Amino acid sequence: MKQPSLTHVLQPKWRTALQRLREERSRGGSGKLILLTIVGGLFWAGVFGVLFKILKYLRGVEELGPLIPAKILGLILLSFISILVLSNVITALSSFFLAKDLDLLVSAPVDWLRLYLAKLGETLIHSSWMVALMAVPILAAYGVVYGGGPLFAVYALFAIAPMLLLPAVLGSSLTLILVNVFPARRTRDLLSIVALGAAAGVILLFRLIRPEQLARPEGFRNLLDFLTVLRTPTSPFLPSEWSTNAIMGFLRNDVDPLPLVLLWTTAAAFVTLGALLHRGLFPQGFTKAQEGAERFIRGGFWRWTLGGLLHPLPVAKREFVLKDIKLFFRDTTQWSQLILLTVLVVVYLFNIQALPLRRGEPVGFFYVNLVSFLNLGLAGFVLASIAARFIFPAVSLEGRQMWLLRSSPLDLKALLWSKYWVGTIPLLVMGLVLTGLTNVLLEVSGFMMAVSLATMAGLTLAIGALALSFGTLYPQFETENAAQIPTSFGGLVFMMATIALLAAVLVVLSRAVYTYVRAAFEGQALGVTGEMMAWFALAAAICAAATVIPLRLALRKMESFEF
Repeated sequence: MKQPSLTHVLQPKWRTALQRLREERSRGGSGKLILLTIVGGLFWAGVFGVLFKILKYLRGVEELGPLIPAKILGLILLSFISILVLSNVITALSSFFLAKDLDLLVSAPVDWLRLYLAKLGETLIHSSWMVALMAVPILAAYGVVYGGGPLFAVYALFAIAPMLLLPAVLGSSLTLILVNVFPARRTRDLLSIVALGAAAGVILLFRLIRPEQLARPEGFRNLLDFLTVLRTPTSPFLPSEWSTNAIMGFLRNDVDPLPLVLLWTTAAAFVTLGALLHRGLFPQGFTKAQEGAERFIRGGFWRWTLGGLLHPLPVAKREFVLKDIKLFFRDTTQWSQLILLTVLVVVYLFNIQALPLRRGEPVGFFYVNLVSFLNLGLAGFVLASIAARFIFPAVSLEGRQMWLLRSSPLDLKALLWSKYWVGTIPLLVMGLVLTGLTNVLLEVSGFMMAVSLATMAGLTLAIGALALSFGTLYPQFETENAAQIPTSFGGLVFMMATIALLAAVLVVLSRAVYTYVRAAFEGQALGVTGEMMAWFALAAAICAAATVIPLRLALRKMESFEF
């Protein structure tokens, strides 16, 4: 019997995607595309503009100019690889073992190699497309500053493509091995182990790199030692270093084919080894993955623990809250990522402490307050990423069961209320703890501590509302993997809207904080003035509007769901 081609195997996915595009267009999807293009273009312009100014300044610095941009690019690509490995492991579990089309593909006369390449391509696209889009403005800034010309875009594509392929092969192979080693009833629990391993890898990489050395050149004996660190490869055996050398070599008119050869030959070797591993282990692993999963979350446990705390609530709200909590902990793909999240927060705090800030000097006081203020934006972005992963998919995860809730006499407002607070309260606790510990490490004043905590509380409430609102406005009820929901159109719009919210609040608060820092720097005793109170009130109004309005829009959308 003639084997179907790889194009034929991939055809259902392409047709499904095209059909969804046609449906979106018939329902006004062209407006979504225009909105996404405008917002995405503004986001790209912002990233490009900031990096362009930094690179243009660094290029004019003698001795260090040619070295620091390469080090920055290497660290960026290394962070991309760290993200991609974990992302590919999570996505591969769904693509290779839990996807709805696997029953048909495995039972059909499809060659094992074509099945592997089809699922590998699906894993690569779902896990890497956001990183690829983020790399566009970064590489464009390097190309413009160094005058790379039109050919640079093609050369950069050849340098980045194998770097994206390698984590996909590695993640798929790691998932395949773990599914075969561990009991089938614990298949989804493997993600917790993967999260711990990825967290350990991130910590090891960043501690070996010691990026704080670049901000503290006085710690070296002389300039030669500092230049030696800059010239030393960050990670000579990782593809991120090869891609960096290939790109920077092209920009410096010193093209060396060796990095590209290393990238493509290593990618080809990894794909070959991954295919052989798939041929030997996939049938057994797929059979194990079809067995029923063991449930360790019992209804009585949560009623004994949270039932008493939630007893004052109305019955409908209490039951909705218990339902959402139990569903969250029954899905290992959800709760296991909390382990990685905790470890990354520890690394974040450690790097804050490693900043070279002299708190006893006037200049040190200025930089400490500056870092504390800018940390609000960074912490807000971290919380937005977490909300995109946990709060944004809350409505979509109801799936087709949503029609039961929609047609029942239950109050949809109670459902929306439970999903908002179940996701936002842990986010609020994390935001306050992260901000408070960061300020303690920086030894900021009481004024900055109060401003930071109040701002973080307002931003967290608004971020949770935006995540739930955009998740309701753009639901994905037929998704096969919760990790793929945040990468939809609504997830992109949510992240960009959150960035706009963070920028607006920080710009408003910067006037009040600048007034305080300037007075303290000049040795003046300054209380809270009327002008500062006005800026604080405006920031609070922005956060309140970003909380109330999206929740009302989400409720209206939920009431209009049709199935």
